[in-house]
Amino acid sequence: MKNFKGIFTALLTPFDANDNVNTAELKKLVEWNLEKGVTGFYVAGSTGEAFLLSEEERRLVYATVKEAAGDRATLIAHVGAVSTKQAVEYAKYVESIGYDAVSAVAPFYYKFSNAQVMEHYTAIADSVKIPLVIYNIPAFSGVDLSVEEASKLLSHDNILGIKYTSNDFFKMQQLRARFPEKIIYNGFDEIMVCGLSMGVDGAIGSTYNFMADKFIKIRDLWESGNIKAAQELQAQANIIIAALIKVGVMPGEKAVLNLLGFDFGVCRKPFDTLTDEQIEYLKETILPLL
Repeated sequence: MKNFKGIFTALLTPFDANDNVNTAELKKLVEWNLEKGVTGFYVAGSTGEAFLLSEEERRLVYATVKEAAGDRATLIAHVGAVSTKQAVEYAKYVESIGYDAVSAVAPFYYKFSNAQVMEHYTAIADSVKIPLVIYNIPAFSGVDLSVEEASKLLSHDNILGIKYTSNDFFKMQQLRARFPEKIIYNGFDEIMVCGLSMGVDGAIGSTYNFMADKFIKIRDLWESGNIKAAQELQAQANIIIAALIKVGVMPGEKAVLNLLGFDFGVCRKPFDTLTDEQIEYLKETILPLL
C-alpha cells in the first residue's frame, strides 16, 4: 500500500506559447520534485487550474503525471466537478490508469445543501475501489461541513481522509480526535506548523512546486521536537508566500518556476499575466531564499 502521510506537491499545469498543456515540462517538474523527496502529488487540483481545463486536458494531465512518476510516488487525482456524473467518470478513469486515491472539492455554484454535498462525496467513494480524500476549502467552494457532517463522511470505509484548507483549527482538532486512523492533510502552506500542532499527517501545497524541501524539513523538525526551528523555517517560507500574494499566488508560482529554468508559461485567463516589474520583484525577493 502506498504511503499517504507526508508532503504532497499540488502540481501546477504548464502551458506552452499556444496555450496547450506542456507535457514535457510537467514531467520535468514531477522528476524535480521526486528528487527533492516528496511523498507524492496532488494532480489537477485548484493549483492545476482544473476548472480552466477541458475534460480532454484533465485526462492528459492525469496520464502525464502517472507516466512520469510511475510507482515512485503516491498519486492523488483531484476529480472534483459540479456534476456528480463527471466526477465519477474522472474517478473511474484515474483508477484505470493506476492512481492511488481520488479527491474532490465540494460541488459549487448552485449552492447545494450540505446533504446534497455529502451524497455527492458518497457517490464518488462508492464508484471506485481506490479511496477518496475530501477536499475541504470553504473559502472557495462556499461549502462548510459541520463536524458532524464531516464525521459522517469520514466514517465511510472508502473515504481515506480530508485535505483541510481552512483556518478553523478547532474543527480540525475535533476531526483528528474523532478519527485518529484517518489521514488529515494541512492545506494552507503559510500555516503548516499550525496544522502540525493539531496532528495532521502531512500537507498538500502549491508552493511545494518549487520549495517542497522547506516543508519536508519543517515536518521533520516538528516531528523531531525542534519546534523553534520549524517555526523559523515556516517564517522564512512565509516571506516567499507574502511576495506571491502581492502579485497573485498562482501566476507568481509559475513565474518563479520560469525563473528557475522551467517553461511553465502563464496562467489561463482570466488570471492576470505578470508585468516585467512584478517578475523582477519575485526574482529579487524569492530566489535568494530558495
